[in-house]
Amino acid sequence: MEKQQLLYEGKAKRVYATADPDLVIVDYKDDATAFNGLKKGQIQNKGVLNNKIASYFFELLAAKGIVSHYVRRLSEREMLVKKLEILKVEVVVRNIAAGSLAKRLGLEEGTSLRRPVLELYYKDDELQDPMINEYHLYALGIATEEQVRELAAAALKINEILTASLQELRLLLVDFKLEFGLFHGSLLLGDEISPDTCRFWDAETREKLDKDRFRRDLGGVEEAYEEILRRLTGGN
Repeated sequence: MEKQQLLYEGKAKRVYATADPDLVIVDYKDDATAFNGLKKGQIQNKGVLNNKIASYFFELLAAKGIVSHYVRRLSEREMLVKKLEILKVEVVVRNIAAGSLAKRLGLEEGTSLRRPVLELYYKDDELQDPMINEYHLYALGIATEEQVRELAAAALKINEILTASLQELRLLLVDFKLEFGLFHGSLLLGDEISPDTCRFWDAETREKLDKDRFRRDLGGVEEAYEEILRRLTGGN
């Protein structure tokens, strides 16, 4: 499958057309951003690592009945996916207080939540992705009630699958962001699942193994991403 014209370039990925109008190629970049693009940099080999990590998670979820845009990994940096009409909403699932949730609710970072919290954010960089609720989605025509129920159920199911799988690898899934889109009318999981979109902590030491190391200038960013891949796949 060969790349054709560039359709879109975002903070972490480029998307190219193919000869099949239903399929596109995602090319993962090494660029890193934080705080809605206010902080920028590069993480060596991030694109290679995230492509492999995201492929692993999409394949794991597919085996558990979660349908996504993922078709197959093409190369070190490239992934073939179904072309989705992405919904303008980010779905965040939180298991442990960290980041903005800890600040908003005055919780100590690392506080375990009694049950997962699901949050919705309006996907708009200029507005800095404000938090919204399902009524905003209906009012703006972003999603129907049925679609919101479907994506919420899928997000919580994905949380169950990933949490259980990562526990076996001595990893805590603190929180993560998902995006969904429509493919010929069907709602599918899209975007990526990686240390860019998830908070992963070592279960014993609670060492951060995700993009928070870049956000907070902790150093060892590439090594953290490599450690996630190593635990998932042995580094292959």
